[in-house]
Amino acid sequence: MADIIAWVTSPAFIAYASIVGVVFMGLQISAAVMVYAERKVAAFMQQRLGPTRVGPKGLLQPVADIVKLLFKEELRPKAADAFLFTLAPIISVATAYLAFAPVPFGAPTTFFGLLDEPMALQVSDVNVAVLVIFAASSMGVYGIVLAGWASNSKYSLLGGLRSSAQMISYELAFGMSLATVVMVAGSMSLREIVDDQQGYWFGFIPQWYIFLQPIAFFVFACAGIAETNRAPFDFPEAEQELVAGYHTEYSSMRFAMFFMAEYINMVTVSAVAVNLFLGGWHGPFIPPEYGWIWFLIKLAFLLFCYLWLRWTLPRFRYDQLMSFGWKVLLPLATVNLLLTAAGVLYFGL
Repeated sequence: MADIIAWVTSPAFIAYASIVGVVFMGLQISAAVMVYAERKVAAFMQQRLGPTRVGPKGLLQPVADIVKLLFKEELRPKAADAFLFTLAPIISVATAYLAFAPVPFGAPTTFFGLLDEPMALQVSDVNVAVLVIFAASSMGVYGIVLAGWASNSKYSLLGGLRSSAQMISYELAFGMSLATVVMVAGSMSLREIVDDQQGYWFGFIPQWYIFLQPIAFFVFACAGIAETNRAPFDFPEAEQELVAGYHTEYSSMRFAMFFMAEYINMVTVSAVAVNLFLGGWHGPFIPPEYGWIWFLIKLAFLLFCYLWLRWTLPRFRYDQLMSFGWKVLLPLATVNLLLTAAGVLYFGL
C-alpha cells in the first residue's frame, strides 16, 4: 500500500495525470468551441449573424446548449434494445478519446517556466502510434451501427448500414495514405515522423510531407471527412432520406454524446494531419519548446477548412460517394503507394 501511495504522489505520476486531464478537458472544450464555430462560420457563409442572444456575441451559446440537453427527457423506443441503445453513444465517445491518446501536440515544455522539468505533450508515446490511431478510429463505426440496430427503426438502421459501407469504402484509401508517410519517414511513431520534418529546403521551404506527398494528403483529407461523417459525405445522417439517420431515436445527453464524438473525431483527424503532413509543432519564429502554439494554429486552420467545406459543397448522392471511394480514391492511393515505395527503394526518399 505504501508503494502505491508513493507512486501516486510521485512527481512523474502527477505530471502524467495532469497531461491526461488537460487532454480530456481540452477535447471536451474543443467540442463546445466547435459547436459555436460551426454556427458562426455557417452564418458568415450565409451572410447572417449566427448566435447573438446568449452572452456577448453569443459566446455562451454552447453552455446554453449543454444545459438544455441535460434537462431534456431521455426517450427510448419501447421495442429498442435497452443495453445496446445506451452502449452505442458510449462506444462512439470512448473510441474518439482513445484515438487521440497517442497524438503528440508539442515538444516537451515547462509552460513558460511554470514546471521544474519539461512535460511531454502526449498521453501515450507508442512506437506504433499510426496503427493505434487507425485501429481506434475504425472502432467508432460500431457505435453508429449499434445505435441504428438497437433503435429498432428502419431509418436508424439504414443510417447505421450506410456508415459501415462508407467506412469500408474509405478505410483502404485512408490506410494507404498513412502507409506512404510511414514509408518516407521509416517509422510509425508520430513523434519521430514530426521530427523528420524539421528544417527547410533551399533555406525557406519547410520540409513538410505535404510537399513530398500531396496526393497522400488529398486522399487522407477526403477519407478523413468521410470517416467523421461530415458533409459532403454525411450520408449516415442525411436528413432528406433518413430523418437524421442513426441517431433519429436519441434525445438528451445520449444524442449529445454522438455529436461530441463527431467533433472530437474532427479534432483527432486534423491533429493527425498536422503531424503527418504539416510538420507538427515545428515552425518559424517560435522556439521548439513552445511549438504547441504552432500546432494549435495549424489545427485551427484545418478545423476551419472542415467547416468551410460543409457550408460550401452540396451533399453527394450515395452512389457518387461509393464510386468516388472505390473508383477514384482507392486507385489513386494505390498508385501513390507504389510510386512512393519505388522512390524509397531506388532514390532514398
